[in-house]
Amino acid sequence: MEIRTTCENCKKELPNDSSEAMICTFDCTFCKDCVDGVLANVCPNCGGGFEKRPSRPKDALIRNPVRKDIVYKPVVENRFLEKYKNIDPRKR
Repeated sequence: MEIRTTCENCKKELPNDSSEAMICTFDCTFCKDCVDGVLANVCPNCGGGFEKRPSRPKDALIRNPVRKDIVYKPVVENRFLEKYKNIDPRKR
C-alpha cells in the first residue's frame, strides 16, 4: 500500500498518522472533508468507495517509506458520481 501524504483534490497534508486520510482500493488518497463533501464517497478515478487509511508502524517506515511525490488531480468532474452515489460501495 502506498502512503500518499496529501489529498489528491485539495492538497491538504495527510501524514502517515493522519486520522483524516481516506483511500480507495487503488490507494487513491483524499481527505475526509473532500470524500464527504465533494466526492460523496465515490472515487473519481475508479468509482470505488473510501475507507479510513491505516497508518504504517514507525519501524516499517524505514523499509517502506511514504510516497515522496505529490499526487494532485483536483476533481473537476467525477464521471462516476451520478452512477454510484446512491449505491453502497460493496455493491457497485
